Amino acid sequence: MSQVKKKVSQSDWIEAALPVLQKEGAESVRIDDLARRLGVSKSGFYWHFENRRDFLMHLLDYWTHEYTEVISGNPEVQRLEPVERLLRIMEMVLENDLTEYDLSMRAWAARDPEVARRVARVYRVRLDFLRQAFAELGFEGEELEMRTRTFVCYLSWERTMFPRDSKKELRALIPARLALLTRTCS
Repeated sequence: MSQVKKKVSQSDWIEAALPVLQKEGAESVRIDDLARRLGVSKSGFYWHFENRRDFLMHLLDYWTHEYTEVISGNPEVQRLEPVERLLRIMEMVLENDLTEYDLSMRAWAARDPEVARRVARVYRVRLDFLRQAFAELGFEGEELEMRTRTFVCYLSWERTMFPRDSKKELRALIPARLALLTRTCS
């Protein structure tokens, strides 16, 4: 009987690397270790990636798409009215843990200038996308910038700052946070 070889996709390699990146940092993402974790030979890696650096850049691309562009490039989200759009973004981020790797990416960016540029670009996309919603609500200048940055910071850091809170507890705070950030100061 011939043995069937396990097929491992590019996404499988990347998804195996994300927890390593999160717990141990980019320097600990090693091809040999990932191959063992996936139960395949290291040679399979080279079907998908030129080398480790190429793999790490694909990892960064994956994070950019799966943790930012799924919202900023989503036509259904874009069509929503501003308040509904902001609400939907909060729900999507919470339900899908879309900030799960933000801290790891920022730590990696602190040690790698190319990663720093790319992570900064992701945050610009996030800020620009959210700034548009707040601008549509009539905010401008410092008010616009404060609300946009507060929204991004809160979303990015909530799970890090309050790791013991359940999703149910965090979800319960969404309406009050949305009201606070969209209310005009008189």
